[in-house]
Amino acid sequence: MNRIESPLLIRTALVVLGLLGLAACHKEVHRKAETSQFEATTPMRCDTEIAREYVCQIRACQHIELQTLERGYLQDVFVDEGQRVEKGQRMFQVMPLLYQAEMEKANAEAEFARIEFENTKMLQGGKVVSDQEVALAKAKLNKAKAEADLARAHLSLTEIKAPFSGIMDRLHVRKGSLLEEGALLTSLSDNSKMWVYFNVTEAEYLDYQARRDRGDPMRVKLRMANGKMFEHEGVVDTIEGEFHNTTGTIAFRATFPNPGGLLRHGQTGEVLTYSKYPSAMLIPQKATFEVLDRKYVFVVDKEHKIRAREIAVAAEKPHVYVVRSGLVDGETFLVDGLRRVRDGDEARVIVKEPAELFAKLDVPAK
Repeated sequence: MNRIESPLLIRTALVVLGLLGLAACHKEVHRKAETSQFEATTPMRCDTEIAREYVCQIRACQHIELQTLERGYLQDVFVDEGQRVEKGQRMFQVMPLLYQAEMEKANAEAEFARIEFENTKMLQGGKVVSDQEVALAKAKLNKAKAEADLARAHLSLTEIKAPFSGIMDRLHVRKGSLLEEGALLTSLSDNSKMWVYFNVTEAEYLDYQARRDRGDPMRVKLRMANGKMFEHEGVVDTIEGEFHNTTGTIAFRATFPNPGGLLRHGQTGEVLTYSKYPSAMLIPQKATFEVLDRKYVFVVDKEHKIRAREIAVAAEKPHVYVVRSGLVDGETFLVDGLRRVRDGDEARVIVKEPAELFAKLDVPAK
């Protein structure tokens, strides 16, 4: 009987010893957690300016395609690609011989109709012709004059002039080409000022409308493709008529002066808008965590209990959130160790001055 019970007693003793050891380890870990110290701080108040970036498209305020209105051979090209042209400057000449001959023919027919009308009118005085014949001669004269004007217009359209001052694009035809009516010659852009288009969300659109109602125009800056800032500021002056169903955004148009002609039609870049937040409440981004797209912080109460608190973010900049609601001035919240604690835990904290923490994030304390 003793031989049978002996192995059972040995196994029981081993289990008891294991449980005692595990309990000792648990107490040791718990003691270490209690003695761990976490860094904490309070919100900082600071006048803050937040920049938002948007991909943009740059367009000339005037950009047109120059096309022929008459068929014929391209007789002369008076300009070159990329050249600046002035309003009224001659650019292209379609061979005018045919249209010139048609105009001379129409002028001759108009002169013939004029003489015929005057003779008919003289005969009217002698009761040789009726009033109806005089009216018919008058109608023929008017028709001949109209045809002469039309021939003159066709001839004038063989000479293509710049409708406004601007920069030429590439040439799509060469001297001697046979042109059909509507053939594309080149494009012309007026780059004296540029229109920059970018899309914003509905919330940002509403913020803009509130600013405009206060008489505060939205001034924007432009970062070019090489990363450098364009030297002139722009102003948002136009909003598209409706939101895009697929993206939920609406297009803004900002106008930029371009006296040096650096910007060209078709460029891309990034628009930067700026919003001022006087006496904004700032917290480090690393002090927050997310649950289902909602942001939280761990607030430390007077009993050193940790409580998860949801916050609303008004804006963000690198490493920093601007808090709209959820925190009050002077409340302490954890900055590190967020993954090692849970809601309701007790923790020892070292409260750091906000200015000290934000200095490491390149945020000036004011």
